[in-house]
Amino acid sequence: MPRLILLNGAPAVGKSTLAARYAAHHPMSLALDIDRVRGMLGGWADDPTAAGLLARELAVAMARTHLVAGHDVVVPQLLGRLEFIERLDALATEVDVTFLEVVVVAEREEAWHRFDARSAAPENREHVDAATLVRRAGGDTAFHELYDRVRDAVAQRPATRVVESVADDVDATYAALERVLG
Repeated sequence: MPRLILLNGAPAVGKSTLAARYAAHHPMSLALDIDRVRGMLGGWADDPTAAGLLARELAVAMARTHLVAGHDVVVPQLLGRLEFIERLDALATEVDVTFLEVVVVAEREEAWHRFDARSAAPENREHVDAATLVRRAGGDTAFHELYDRVRDAVAQRPATRVVESVADDVDATYAALERVLG
């Protein structure tokens, strides 16, 4: 049975890296990075909120198509509000697949350190965009608010599985993800 897997967590804890690794190890699975979808929208940075909402709608349509075709979908996305988590849960029910919620965690200061370092030397467009959005929203204060929102949202979803993001060890973090996914 296909699975819809949400990888939630603060910026720079490895959500997208884990999703890409999962896709590489599970043929025909889709690592559906909504930030990448958002970046494909012309002028998205002029109205990032509207663009983010539209990107999520597009992602739901993509996920539905892929799940119905019989393949796993992994969504790496920072979600500090329940609405989209519940939307993904409803999608899984609608297309009769398993929904698994995972939060990828790192201690607050470790997560901030990783984000700050990644922002100073971004490896891709999504890293540049995340740094810009956090800076526009208030920098380290905004980052810590996002961290808290993820924590608070996850606390309301008791079935969420936890994966500790091991600093500088993607292999160990991915092995932990595989264990919690079963």
